[in-house]
Amino acid sequence: MSDVQVGVRPPHACFEEDPTRLRTFVAAVEANGLDHLCIGDHVSFRGGRGYDGLVHATALCMVSRLPVHTSVYLLVLRHPVAVARQVCSLALLAPGRFVFGVGLGGDDPHELEVCGVDARTRGRRFDEALAILRPLLRGDTVDVQGDEFVVPDARVLPAPAAPVPIVVGGRSDAAVRRAARFGDGWLGVFVAPDRWASIRDRVDAAAVADGRAPLRHHGHVVWCGFGATTAAARQHLAAAMEGLYQVPYDRFARYAPAGTPDDVAEALAPYVEAGCSTLNLIPVAADDDEAVAGCARVRELLRGRVTR
Repeated sequence: MSDVQVGVRPPHACFEEDPTRLRTFVAAVEANGLDHLCIGDHVSFRGGRGYDGLVHATALCMVSRLPVHTSVYLLVLRHPVAVARQVCSLALLAPGRFVFGVGLGGDDPHELEVCGVDARTRGRRFDEALAILRPLLRGDTVDVQGDEFVVPDARVLPAPAAPVPIVVGGRSDAAVRRAARFGDGWLGVFVAPDRWASIRDRVDAAAVADGRAPLRHHGHVVWCGFGATTAAARQHLAAAMEGLYQVPYDRFARYAPAGTPDDVAEALAPYVEAGCSTLNLIPVAADDDEAVAGCARVRELLRGRVTR
């Protein structure tokens, strides 16, 4: 199989400060030979924090020629027709360079509430949104009267000439079925390597049972901390994750490696050996240069690992 593709998510501060910081960060990612950029998404998370994933993805596509992935975009919080228009517009600006990773969300129930989404029916809403989105991105007409969405005779044109891959995140049984039915791949987060491999196998088996081929894009999202010592790296990473999620870092430690780049690569190697084709890294370090250099070293160490 081909070597793993390693992408990097710019720090939130790159989008909050002088635009020079974002351009400098992206230039460093390119100069260090990393494969793509990635971006997250929230509307109003843990007290109101958030950044629109498609707005940031567009910004990244305009300052770089690298592919850009959303990792992940919370589709359930939006109407799928409006999202289809945004994705088509972005894909026309950056043909063949956008991968649409989507997720269910729900880590902060209040975020669902303020967006008018019933937490009890969000899974059904997600399925309906994907069933509407996929044909719209092909330029097809959609006429749906569902439980969550009523979409009469809708089209979104012009459709992208190059298909936009949709990668579905999640860890539940419902996520497996969803990725197999609607996705071009599956994206894991906060799972150990053996569970990652198990879910990937179940997704592919479900896709084949549904009359589809095994999916092409299987990836993993990883927070990681870099420093000269494990203690220094862990300190940076813990502060960032606790500030966002508002729970102790120890809850994430087994899934979020910290240390030297060699330490982080060693922790991620089992995912690559299990067949992970894409790693979306969320690096935390003392500064941007150290974060990018750490990701580049991880890529160097992981490339060439034998995958099945």
